[in-house]
Amino acid sequence: MATLSRADSLNIRNTLLRASYECSERCLYQSAKWAAELATSLDLDDEDHSLDDELDDQNGQATEPNSPMEEDDRRAGGRVGSPPDHSLLAEVVLPKIDAREARLETRELPRYRLAKSFFDCKEFDRCSTIFLPTGLPKAPVGTGIGTGIPSSPTNPAKRSPLKPSANKGKGKSRFSGPRGSGETGLPAQEGLPRMSQKSLFLTLYAKYMSGEKKKDEETEMVLGPSDGGTVVNRELVGISSILGSYFQKRGLDAPSSGWLEYLYGMVLATGKNEGDAKQWLIRSVRLCPYNWGAWLELSDLLESQDDLHQVVPHLDQNISTLLFHLHASQELSIHTQTTQHLLASLTQIFPRSLFILSTSALLSYHAKDFDSALTSFQTLLHTDPYRLETLDIYSNILYVLSSTPQLAFLASLATSIDKFRPETCCIVGNYYSLKSEHEKAVMYFRRALTLDRNFLSAWTLMGHEFVEMKNTHAAIESYRRAVDVNRKDYRAWYGLGQTYEVLEMHLYALFYYQRAAGLRPWDPKMWQAVGACLEKIGRYAASVKAYKRALVAGAKAAAAENSGTGLNSFGSGLGYGGESGSDGSGGGVLGPLDPEILFQIALCFEKSGNDGEAKEYMELTLAQEEGGFMTGGGGSPSAGDRMSLGDGDISILTQDYDDSTAHDGMHPRGLDPRSSFGTAGGGVGNARPGFDISVTDSGAGTGAGTGVTNTTSKARMWLAQWAFAHREFKRAMQLANELCQDGVEVEEAKALIRDLRARMEG
Repeated sequence: MATLSRADSLNIRNTLLRASYECSERCLYQSAKWAAELATSLDLDDEDHSLDDELDDQNGQATEPNSPMEEDDRRAGGRVGSPPDHSLLAEVVLPKIDAREARLETRELPRYRLAKSFFDCKEFDRCSTIFLPTGLPKAPVGTGIGTGIPSSPTNPAKRSPLKPSANKGKGKSRFSGPRGSGETGLPAQEGLPRMSQKSLFLTLYAKYMSGEKKKDEETEMVLGPSDGGTVVNRELVGISSILGSYFQKRGLDAPSSGWLEYLYGMVLATGKNEGDAKQWLIRSVRLCPYNWGAWLELSDLLESQDDLHQVVPHLDQNISTLLFHLHASQELSIHTQTTQHLLASLTQIFPRSLFILSTSALLSYHAKDFDSALTSFQTLLHTDPYRLETLDIYSNILYVLSSTPQLAFLASLATSIDKFRPETCCIVGNYYSLKSEHEKAVMYFRRALTLDRNFLSAWTLMGHEFVEMKNTHAAIESYRRAVDVNRKDYRAWYGLGQTYEVLEMHLYALFYYQRAAGLRPWDPKMWQAVGACLEKIGRYAASVKAYKRALVAGAKAAAAENSGTGLNSFGSGLGYGGESGSDGSGGGVLGPLDPEILFQIALCFEKSGNDGEAKEYMELTLAQEEGGFMTGGGGSPSAGDRMSLGDGDISILTQDYDDSTAHDGMHPRGLDPRSSFGTAGGGVGNARPGFDISVTDSGAGTGAGTGVTNTTSKARMWLAQWAFAHREFKRAMQLANELCQDGVEVEEAKALIRDLRARMEG
């Protein structure tokens, strides 16, 4: 992206300031904060110091009160002295709406200020009765509630992949409400008072917030008897009915500012009518592109990269769309060169933006580049030590790295700022968990959820604590609630898989691990977990396929790490980033092999009765002591044995299941960066049967191999026993002596040596 001119930067700043003011007027304070922060992060040095000089002069030569000079200045519309420039203030504050809306807002101004003051004091019901004194109708949440309005704000006659089916039938329409489908309820009131869009938005938004507040009150204790997801916002049906009637009466071509469309989309999304919610939110962001709340709601409805690519063509190309694309990529863990270029471009436009810096930190965290993530979070903390957003993720990294002093400092800092923030509670909970005080950790995670039931990290981390406490039932429920909050969070799905594996319910665990692999197909740990479950249920052929995917993923990740490009380049190289030319097959050196995965593959072949293949993989496992790189081969293996991670290959493993696009993740706080995929060094050059790879010598004598490990020693013992069984006594004696020298499996090696000597002497 080319550098913006000063005029463009000023235009973006003024637009963001305008958006911040509009959001604040509608009590959308998080969106207002986001817009204001971006507006002040632009690289503009346009402060007018002339006013300071003028005020200094006035302090030295103050005019008399009510003097003729002061009166003339007031009549001129300016301050005492030279008239100031009010252009920026006028552009930000004065409404840019049609004359009818302007007249309505002027007439409603006193009542609107009263209603807004009630909202600010969290008196939501009182706020809503200022403009809508009667109760809302009770009807099921749907689209076109009893009004005949099309379910999509676009032309219902034209169907796109984003549009759900139009309502059919006369009179009543079908809907998808929060608890299924059913008939519509009462129609919206015919006598809706005439009011501006701004007042209607505040009124209905206050009703929505009132319903959310009452829902939390009825739910009571976290994971208590009433906390089962059955309590819903009872105001949704009435709000949906009124908005449906409103849009039908006005028509979709009538002038609109996009705020009511945002509220309608949010209500539909809360009612699980996601297809129509997506359409209304797209319409909202096109009318009001700097309402960040609408972008966040739209991002929550995207479950995959395909969904993102499907939505982008329907959006206008502007700065807010780029920011949304970056945020959605972070949410979907899309680590590609395109994402990096987009991040660099936006950083150039907003060089002081903490939002973009935190997004960069989260991208590095999801890519397991903990060094970069730590640097970004430390910069965030140094720049604004009172900013608590995303610091819970920072505490996750410190937990995984076992940085107790740093985590203790972070917990102390967050507590001193605001001890009743969900982020603070999660940070303190991580601190107690690191000290193995799991009961205290659970207490703080519960407190975080009491403050915000939709705080994802708290549900996932609390599930992990319950696993540590051997409370599997509570752990499963916590992970399930995390999945309900965000189906894209791989950590919660992986936690479910781990918990069911502890219960030895391997089919359940396999399902959830497959969800993990569907979300992070480039993560070797995901496929390793899938392979282990398949092995335990006796599906050895499918287990080998999963282990092979883990092997290639680990090799590519290690190659990317060694080259300094990180997991972002690795992800795109696997063909998951949407980059052109990424076929997933890969060419050239990929990286070292993980001996543990090779050993598991060998065991699968042994259990399936294929001792020849088992021996080959044991030899390859042993070769990793010296080192070996995986390289792209030119063979043509069968589809089931192809060692690539292209999109077409993923379905090979999951084709026997109904839902192969499932999600999951690793350790609730992230993967341990100290775990390795193997290291490089000199190695063997023989190709493995069934692989589309070869292992090449990377330079013997470099000392970059794994060295002697428990896994390679087990492989050496297996090969020694295999050689003994096949009467290759010299080879068996050599391997047994090596085991004695290595100090691993010594007793078994000595017993084998005694048997070998007896056979050789006999």
